[in-house]
Amino acid sequence: MVKAIFFDIDGTLVSFKTHEVPRSTIDALDILRKKGIKVFIATGRHYSSINNLGDLKFDGYVTLNGGYCFAGEDKVIYKHGIPDRDIDALIRYLETEESFPCAFVQEKEIFMNYKDETVEEIFNMLNFPEPPIRPLSEMKGKTVYQLVSFFTAEQEKKIMSILSHCESTRWNPLFTDVVPVGGNKSIGMEKILAYFGISREETMAFGDGGNDIPMLEYAGIGVAMGNASEEVQRHADFVTSGVDDEGIVHALKHFHIGGL
Repeated sequence: MVKAIFFDIDGTLVSFKTHEVPRSTIDALDILRKKGIKVFIATGRHYSSINNLGDLKFDGYVTLNGGYCFAGEDKVIYKHGIPDRDIDALIRYLETEESFPCAFVQEKEIFMNYKDETVEEIFNMLNFPEPPIRPLSEMKGKTVYQLVSFFTAEQEKKIMSILSHCESTRWNPLFTDVVPVGGNKSIGMEKILAYFGISREETMAFGDGGNDIPMLEYAGIGVAMGNASEEVQRHADFVTSGVDDEGIVHALKHFHIGGL
C-alpha cells in the first residue's frame, strides 16, 4: 500500500510549456491528501526558489537534490553541504583556469559569479528567479549546499576532477547540479521516510530528469514521465504520459492509488 508519494517539480509537476501545474494534477493531489497519503516535493531547487506550485500544500520537501530537507513547511530535518576545500578549489579554478557561470547555493541565499545568454535561457525556461551577482571572494568560508554549474558534458570530467568530494547530477545538456558525494534525492527520501515512519516499499516517486534516477530506483514504484529521456525511463518501473498529457493522473489510475 502506497503511503507516501514524492514529486519532482520541473517537467513533472510543472509544465515547461505553461510553467503551471495541470488542473488534473492539482485535483489528484487534493484527493491523495484527503485519502491520508502523504505527498512530498523532491527537487533540485532551493526552497526559496519554489515559485511555481501556487497554493498546493505538501507534507515535506526534499530540496537541493537531497541536500536540505524539511518536514512540513519549515522543520529542517537534514542538511549536507559541500566540503569547504572543494569550494576553495573551484574558486581557484574559476580565477586561474577557466571561468563559467556558476550559482553557489547557500542556506538562505543563492549567488552567481556572472551570467550569460545560456543562464538567461535556462532561467527563463524554468521560470526561475535570477540570483544576484557577487564576487567569488564572498563565497569563501560559507557553507554551499549545491552548485548550479553551466559547463557542458565535454567539460565535466576535467572540472569534476577538482571537486573530488562532489558528484554531478546533470539533467540538462547546458548545466548540471553539483552536490556532495552521497547527496541525492534518494538520501532525502530516506531522511523524510525515517522521520514519518514510512518504509521505502510504501512509496511512489515521479520524475523526468537525470537527477531523479536515484529517487526512481529507491521508491517502491518509480514512475518516469513520458517527457523524460530514454535513460531516465530505463530506471523506472513504469513510464507514464507527459506532464502536459495528464501523466501523473494516468499513473495514479494505473496503480489504483488513492481510489483514482
